[in-house]
Amino acid sequence: MRQLDRNSALPPVCLTCYQHGKHNWGSVSLEHKDEIRASLEKMQGRRCAYCEGSVDSLGHHIEHFRAKGAFPKLTFDWSNLYWSCDASDSCGRHKDHDSGPYDPDDLIDPCREDPDRFFKFRSDGTIRVRTDIPDKEQRRANETLRVFNLNPSQGRLRQMRKRALEAYTARDPDILAALETFEPSERDAIIADELARTASEPFSAVIRHFFAQIA
Repeated sequence: MRQLDRNSALPPVCLTCYQHGKHNWGSVSLEHKDEIRASLEKMQGRRCAYCEGSVDSLGHHIEHFRAKGAFPKLTFDWSNLYWSCDASDSCGRHKDHDSGPYDPDDLIDPCREDPDRFFKFRSDGTIRVRTDIPDKEQRRANETLRVFNLNPSQGRLRQMRKRALEAYTARDPDILAALETFEPSERDAIIADELARTASEPFSAVIRHFFAQIA
């Protein structure tokens, strides 16, 4: 999970064609769903808003952060829409079908809060909740991981994150040690270039936090 900027994409004009009480999500035409996905892609790239996996390899659907069944008035609200992968064991599908009861106010919304403030992505593919944040925020972080099933101790997502970092570091296994030999300003510039280059890649959070060890 990484922070997203809702203002980086224009709200789809087609959403103004639909009204709560008069239409439901099934009323949205395929053409209009394509328009919505195009805006979501501008905001988050071709990656799931929650796990950061590729929507090309994992499948995808337009996701309602606050479930439309429980919050029907937000069905056509641009601020409530994300692009989620289609995996059944995590992300939007898991939230809506397998997570059990939860309070949506407890979930970290990546357009409203920076997930880096709550989580550390570790090189072994796991996610750790930060201990330097208030207890209430730690509880929200843990609940977000649970509801979206982002941090199973073993499993698909952990292995995908681990492999993403391994593929990156395979080019230069000693990159952290090498960076320690640079002056801080030069080192920071190199890291910034690497983060910019990998920002659009699937599971880039684990690469970002890898460099945070020395940044």
